[in-house]
Amino acid sequence: MSFQHEWNNIPEAASTAKGAATMHTHVTIIGAGLGGLTLARVLHVHGIPATVYEAEPSPTARTQGGMLDIHDDNGQPALRAAGLFDEFRALILEGRQAMRVLDRDGTVLLDQPDDGTGGRPEVQRGELRQVLLDSLPPGTVRWGHKVSGVRALGGGRHEVTFADGTGVVATLLVGADGAWSRVRPVLSDAVPEYVGRSFVETYLFDGDTRHPASARTVGGGSFFALAPGKGIQAHRESGGTLHTYVALSKPQDWFAGIDFTDTAAATARIAREFDGWAPELTALITDSDTAPVLRVLNALPIGHRWDRVPGVTLLGDAAHLSAPNGEGANLAMYDGAELGKAIAAHPGDVEAALAEYERALFPRSAEAAADGAHMHNLLFGDDTPHSLIGLLA
Repeated sequence: MSFQHEWNNIPEAASTAKGAATMHTHVTIIGAGLGGLTLARVLHVHGIPATVYEAEPSPTARTQGGMLDIHDDNGQPALRAAGLFDEFRALILEGRQAMRVLDRDGTVLLDQPDDGTGGRPEVQRGELRQVLLDSLPPGTVRWGHKVSGVRALGGGRHEVTFADGTGVVATLLVGADGAWSRVRPVLSDAVPEYVGRSFVETYLFDGDTRHPASARTVGGGSFFALAPGKGIQAHRESGGTLHTYVALSKPQDWFAGIDFTDTAAATARIAREFDGWAPELTALITDSDTAPVLRVLNALPIGHRWDRVPGVTLLGDAAHLSAPNGEGANLAMYDGAELGKAIAAHPGDVEAALAEYERALFPRSAEAAADGAHMHNLLFGDDTPHSLIGLLA
């Protein structure tokens, strides 16, 4: 097995306020999602060296999801800290903050236009990720490095092994590797558990031309048609794409009984759960231009935390995976920015930086997870869609 030490050949880092050179510990980041890349970028802004290891073989190995609303209280401050706010503004798709809520018969219950005053402008996730990637020095991200294990060596060092038999020894290790983090077990025994609900993802392309009824129904931004335990949610993306998440509160065994490799059969089975709904709503399922994709929803315990372990921490879903409520990407970026700033503020004192970061992380993520669970109750509880309308109105 081939190992390298992450402190070898590291350039001297940023100067202190008085101009004295300070050697920062090299930061090893596992995961090139938005959180890990934001951390790497904020560190770079402060002259602190980092390497990001990503399991995917290239930045284009898979699609990067759909729209993200970037919030003015977490995602946007993170991008400011990364020095990328103007680049983010250039990605905004105007009008996408509009929101509609419909009844199952197609009756419009709420229609909020995008008047430009909201604090959550929408961008495409893949485009935002590319901005972050382009902002890093060449070679910062090492693609095709799937982590197979992590173990503590003592003294705050950790050995990270990869599936190809290579590895690194990290003096400051950050797990930004999502729901099924390989770094988390060094800190916590917690594992994600099924929340009792899953999404099925579909796409209608060129909606205004090819699917005009559904495009009119969705409107210019986001759309919800909800009933207790289920719902059809969609968003208008760039190019007239209608991106839909069909929510069903069913046990995992129910989904396991559907053969998602048989597109026609799987689509028909999901659509049957919405028998009697308006055809322009169910067409978001039955007219999909892609095969339906199952997205199982899991979450870590609300209030997940760990005791301080020297030399290692977590951010984003690795730290606080919760039911999706629009906060996940924003929190991951904010975590990355806050961790980067803490490391920069404590040159030569990794433990002070990690302790400061985690003191703020734990209450912040617990509150967000509780809010996420509450939001899902509003969306899919017995009083929906009126509970959601009450919140929005």
